[in-house]
Amino acid sequence: MTLILPASPVSETTTNRRRIRLTSHPRSTGATQPSPLVWGAPTAAGRGPVVATLTTPERRNAIGVHSGSYGIYRALAVAAQTLDPDHRPDLTNTAPAATIGPFEGWRDASKIVSFDPWGHLVSEVFADKLAEGWDIRPTIAITKAHVQMPELRDAVLAGRLRADGEVLLANGDVRVTKAAIEPVWWLPGVAARFGLEEGELRRTLFEQTGGMYPELVTRPDLEVFLPPIGGMTLYFFGDVSKLGRPETRIACRVHDECNGSDVFGSDICTCRPYLAHGMEICVREAQAGGVGVVIYNRKEGRALGEVTKFLVYNARKRQPGGDSAAQYFNRTECVAGVQDMRFQQLMPDVFHWLGIARIDRFASMSNLKSGALRDMGIDIVEQVAIPDDLIPPDARVEMDAKKAAGYFTDAVPDGAELAMAKGRGLAD
Repeated sequence: MTLILPASPVSETTTNRRRIRLTSHPRSTGATQPSPLVWGAPTAAGRGPVVATLTTPERRNAIGVHSGSYGIYRALAVAAQTLDPDHRPDLTNTAPAATIGPFEGWRDASKIVSFDPWGHLVSEVFADKLAEGWDIRPTIAITKAHVQMPELRDAVLAGRLRADGEVLLANGDVRVTKAAIEPVWWLPGVAARFGLEEGELRRTLFEQTGGMYPELVTRPDLEVFLPPIGGMTLYFFGDVSKLGRPETRIACRVHDECNGSDVFGSDICTCRPYLAHGMEICVREAQAGGVGVVIYNRKEGRALGEVTKFLVYNARKRQPGGDSAAQYFNRTECVAGVQDMRFQQLMPDVFHWLGIARIDRFASMSNLKSGALRDMGIDIVEQVAIPDDLIPPDARVEMDAKKAAGYFTDAVPDGAELAMAKGRGLAD
């Protein structure tokens, strides 16, 4: 079906762009079929490329568009006529700055369901199709950088870290390799990971996005969905070529985004202190010949969003009796209807992508994270809590509440401790 927008002063050359072709049903008989995808195939060629671009709609085999939540900005740029909708990126010299994979998990459809394991190798593994004019976009990019964090310089001054000229430089810079990953959901695998029927997952995604993606319920032949959410960034410390080797020791921090603490230093939570602590552990492991990995997920405010998080802060600070750990999770549930939406079922995918089957030092107090990893066959040798002296005073409420809720700890606070108001008021 095709709709025509109301008449407007556009040139003849843009007439076709004023036509709206609904995507809710397959094209008419005789049209080119979408490129087949065989998720978990042993080779990239056998799996096939993920095509979510709009320049050749007859080849699209995925629901949604590239760039996750940034896809809307692209649309705005097209509407503002600052971006040619037919633009194709010149991928010259964009190849990964370090080699990752392939590993065995890439060939197992049950182990990676939330992103495309071949997403950084598009120019290489699909070179023939690109030469034929296919518009295939990378969904992973790998580069190198230096990281500067005052906490790491402080660790050097305190004697906990030493500059070695390779991983940690004399000026406090840390050499890292980093990767950005956009979400690419293989819907049958995502549904299985959550114990759902695929049809129920598709229907709920369709309904709870206000019907944004009709193909979810009308195109069962399209099994891949690029959701409009943020992805993840990985920071590697040490030689990434050692990944996938059973003898390589791994230190890791899985960190969920907290803009207020991570960027602006808000002291109501332990997010930045734990991030810095995790990086310190990663540097130390890399200097000992292993590899450190920080996985940074865009799941602001327990995936509830920053607005919800700030509303909860206000509710906690204004409640009778003050901000206490006993009511910490209740206040979140009153506002959001749920305590946490950072479901960890998809989180282990990245470890299979990296060929990691064992984590020697896991910098996390979350048993939800460690449990999800173990459930997917990834061994954790040692779980590392944040040192007590790194917990900001206003974050004691959060820390006590998490310990009482079953987070990894040596000591669980009792009822009297949980009832104490430890957080500042809004006026303090």
